[in-house]
Amino acid sequence: MTTERVSEILSWYGSDNPGTLTNLARLLTHGALAGTGRLVILPVDQGFEHGPGRSFAMNAPAYDPRYHFELAIEAGCNAYAAPLGFLEAGAREFAGRVPLILKLSNHDVLLEERDPAQALTGSVGDAVRLGCVGIGFTIYPGSEHRLTMYGQLRALAEEAKAHGLAVVVWSYPRGSGLSKEGETAIDVTAYAGHIAAQLGAHVIKVKLPSAHVEQAAAKKVYEKEGVPLGTLAERVRHVVQAAFDGRRIVIFSGGAADTDETVFEQVRAIRDGGGFGSIIGRNSFQRRKPDALRFLKTVMDIYAGAKK
Repeated sequence: MTTERVSEILSWYGSDNPGTLTNLARLLTHGALAGTGRLVILPVDQGFEHGPGRSFAMNAPAYDPRYHFELAIEAGCNAYAAPLGFLEAGAREFAGRVPLILKLSNHDVLLEERDPAQALTGSVGDAVRLGCVGIGFTIYPGSEHRLTMYGQLRALAEEAKAHGLAVVVWSYPRGSGLSKEGETAIDVTAYAGHIAAQLGAHVIKVKLPSAHVEQAAAKKVYEKEGVPLGTLAERVRHVVQAAFDGRRIVIFSGGAADTDETVFEQVRAIRDGGGFGSIIGRNSFQRRKPDALRFLKTVMDIYAGAKK
């Protein structure tokens, strides 16, 4: 059911056609957090991005693509996002049971480049054929290949919107233009979110920002203007502000496997900072399904306000 909050969010996307708005509504009105304006999405691109052994050996059932459909459905996730092969392996069997996002670009780690790029591994046509609500695409602000990726995303976003699909952008600063610490710096993360919004993203996925400020010019402004950055909630608020003053959906990556309480504290900070939710992969599927379901329920309860 479309709530007042969902209607408000949809009103931010005034240039979009009814098909795209319908798919955004499907995303926002599905699962345990339906109608709240909050999102918990299960992403499983790690097999491609990190290798199957590093991704699934700690929970062998996760080698089976169907496992992830089942986990997303049983947990009440808003959506399930994955590359072409994983979605093709279960889209018919689980048709209509969970909104799907097709990740159109991926990168492997068989060769570690200082300046990574993404390969196109799916198409808008594939997303339509599989019944997806949207496409996903990764950009690497900071890489010398970033401008090519920006152009690819703009063209794919145009095509996706023409077919009534939502556009979800993984905006991950990385490359020779940044220090390792700079990849999650608050100024860089906010900049990455803003770039994704400018390229037409409906939903923006970024990593949680640290208090480090990478660019000297940005540091001068932050210090002069007294931008609050001391707590994670304040940094989340600034990243959301950078995405059109909160008029674009910004969700945050769950990152590498961590302790439950650490993740829950991060979720509270996302909630308190005005973030729209989490996209949690390894912290979900790298544990036995009963444990994963309990973990995801706690995350959703925090976003729903049931757990302080």
